[in-house]
Amino acid sequence: MTSAEIRQQFLDFFASKGHQIVPSAPIVVKDDPTLMFINSGMAPFKDYFLGNKPAPYARVADTQKCLRVSGKHNDLEEVGYDTYHHTMFEMLGNWSFGDYFKQDALRWSWELLTEVYKLPKDRLYVSVFQGDASENLPMDQEAYDIWKTMIAEDRILMGNKKDNFWEMGDTGPCGPCSEIHVDLRSDEERAQVDGKSLVNNDHPQVVEIWNNVFMEFNRLADSSLVKLPAQHVDTGMGFERLCMAIQGKQSNYDTDVFQPLIQFIAQEAGVVYGQNEKTDIAIRVIADHIRAISFTIADGQLPSNNKAGYVIRRILRRAVRYSFTYLNFKKPFLNTIVPVLADQLAIAFPELKAQQAFVQRVIEEEENAFLRTLENGLKRLESLNETFKANGNTIDGKTAFELYDTFGFPLDLTALIAKENGFTIDEAGFTTEMEQQKNRSRNAAATEQGDWVVLQPDVETEWVAYDAEEVEARVVRYRQVTAKNKKEFHVVLDRTPFYAESGGQVGDTGVLESAAGNVKVLDTKKENDLILHITAELPKDLEAPLKAKVDSKRRALIKKNHSATHLLHAALKQVLGDHVNQKGSLVSDKLLRFDFSHFTKVTEEQLREVEHIVNERIRESIEKDERRNVPIEEAKQLGATALFGEKYGDFVRVITFNKDYSIELCGGIHVQNTGNIGFFKIVNESSVAAGVRRIEAITADVAEEYVDEQISQFEEVKQLLGVQKDFGKAIEKLQDENSALRKQLEAFELKQVTAQKEKLASQVRVVNGVNFLSAKVEVSNADYLKKLAFDLRSVVDNLVLVLAADVDGKPQLAVMLSDEVVSGKGLNAVQMVKELAKEIKGGGGGQPFYATAGGKEVAGLDAALAKAEGLLS
Repeated sequence: MTSAEIRQQFLDFFASKGHQIVPSAPIVVKDDPTLMFINSGMAPFKDYFLGNKPAPYARVADTQKCLRVSGKHNDLEEVGYDTYHHTMFEMLGNWSFGDYFKQDALRWSWELLTEVYKLPKDRLYVSVFQGDASENLPMDQEAYDIWKTMIAEDRILMGNKKDNFWEMGDTGPCGPCSEIHVDLRSDEERAQVDGKSLVNNDHPQVVEIWNNVFMEFNRLADSSLVKLPAQHVDTGMGFERLCMAIQGKQSNYDTDVFQPLIQFIAQEAGVVYGQNEKTDIAIRVIADHIRAISFTIADGQLPSNNKAGYVIRRILRRAVRYSFTYLNFKKPFLNTIVPVLADQLAIAFPELKAQQAFVQRVIEEEENAFLRTLENGLKRLESLNETFKANGNTIDGKTAFELYDTFGFPLDLTALIAKENGFTIDEAGFTTEMEQQKNRSRNAAATEQGDWVVLQPDVETEWVAYDAEEVEARVVRYRQVTAKNKKEFHVVLDRTPFYAESGGQVGDTGVLESAAGNVKVLDTKKENDLILHITAELPKDLEAPLKAKVDSKRRALIKKNHSATHLLHAALKQVLGDHVNQKGSLVSDKLLRFDFSHFTKVTEEQLREVEHIVNERIRESIEKDERRNVPIEEAKQLGATALFGEKYGDFVRVITFNKDYSIELCGGIHVQNTGNIGFFKIVNESSVAAGVRRIEAITADVAEEYVDEQISQFEEVKQLLGVQKDFGKAIEKLQDENSALRKQLEAFELKQVTAQKEKLASQVRVVNGVNFLSAKVEVSNADYLKKLAFDLRSVVDNLVLVLAADVDGKPQLAVMLSDEVVSGKGLNAVQMVKELAKEIKGGGGGQPFYATAGGKEVAGLDAALAKAEGLLS
């Protein structure tokens, strides 16, 4: 049975049991501050478990893309080394939201595994929660009694809280669980050792394949457990492990989930998979990581230097490192695997195939960047060889950490390079540096979040932001949050006109008015489906009615920028082509920022054309056509633009500004008429990442002020030039005059350097058998200092030269040695300049015969020159 058939049979089975089959949510999380990535099948359904909003279906099944690389659920370091851990994986799952519970969940799981997939019953074990006295949790007798009607009691194992009480994180939905494990060992091995002794003991062939979680509790911030409003079922079956079991393999990587990737990588590397442990591990790491990298990029997360983007960059660089070190790929390679993966999963996850070229381009550029970084890191190591030799052939912990932190060298890569050069690493020092960085990060990100104080249970927020900017409301719940020693409150209302930051549009600000006093709303954010009004204080009377008022002036500016973003998107498609797709946006009251897929710089002519089209649409005063609760398929038939990486429900909102121009799925707030925007002006175009460009623009009053400022500067330049027209010619004349003066100055400075060379050559004296000269010179830049040093070297044999200069208030040192001094006397310009640089509070480097240094202390130049002669002894 192929992996595609296994996946489809799962979905078909639960559809036959009355489940709604839903698509995978994007792997990148947008509105949950507790998660960067979907790390389990249940993550997209948290709100239903918590009772924040009603589930659209009582029964659901899907296959969910998941990513585990950090935090509590972290599988990264095991990937490639064992047979069953992955970064990105599929989680097959079926859910009940207050509908069926343990009886149906357990019976259906057994039916599917043994009757549909026909796994041998004598290879299966199940576990149930044994209870935990410290939390006053009893044994799960109900699950035990259900299981013993289907499986022999000696195959029902008791599991402790670690193994059989599932929790998503430190807080949130949780409950006892019942796992199903499969023993894939040979009959001979099973005869020697009973499989039950290997369950949950990290045996590569005795693995968990399905977990039935019975969501009964919510873990609060104080670690206490409270009952959820309803009982739910959350199940998860690792797709890759299931394929291993059904296909009779000993490793996930031996299944047809990974083999197409593995064989492609092995062929391109010119190796045979299965013959060498090191290359096998590298191939498995790459096959795993390319899945995580490709799908996160396809779902809208580009590699970057912070948060989720940094995680993806880290995974990508880890894969590059393995391909570089163990498979000898010195040029970008990962991107060439993307078509294999896209074709393999085109039916299950078509989003990757649809963006194949874009994903490849992003990965290729990231590979190029990291390969350059690898090269620079290797040069850095090479430059420190002498230092390491002087340090007992040891790479100190600080340097090893610098290579990790600055150049992305994992410790094992540095260790490999060290071994090749006869060095060792101070691993304890590296660990100390790493721990110090982690502590800094923890302190910077430390957040203390209190539990919700619920004033009105079972009350949902009525959101009226599209229709009102002021409503009567009451507080439903609130909590206190402390971040970086700053206290704030999150307030949830029963009714609100505030727009929560989402889809690139910033959150509203405003005020909560009441008879007891007013409270400013500093921002509005969304956590899952809760709308959080962020304040510095709470209303004095939390039970009293209040008036929620949005800052209407600020919102009006946001509206203009958001609608202008839609007009811009359509104009870019018109000018650049249909390949243009939104890759990110920011809509605030001050500007709009639009990121889009495009592989070359947008020319000035194209920008002017885009700007003209947008302003033309503004002048046409197009009325907004807003349609709410449109079935998603109908919206797509209308031609509405949907964004990759966004999670859309069954019903969507469609915003149209002329059906032949702009139709988009959008949850943001817009002007009623494009004429309200007033005026649109592009102020910047730049690159964000490989294949992604960014346009920044302004509208309305801000755009008018910008143009007025540009005109004022223009008028000032005209006055300075003393012309009213033809000032292109005036500027050309000024440039010609400036160029002529610069050439005269350079000629004068060269004469000065020549004159100084002749004077300095006459001051050379013999010290310890070499011709020695140290002097302070006058030069205007470091290039002239270098020229002077080389000129003196050409006329003085057996030379040790030390020059000092004050260049625009910054101290500069240069050490020049003749070849015979380097070879015969054992002197080294790099070592000498580093010692002298201590006097100017600086550092430097170079080559054995010529090195330079800069610093902070100009007054130290004389001391450096005085110290120079002592270095010859």
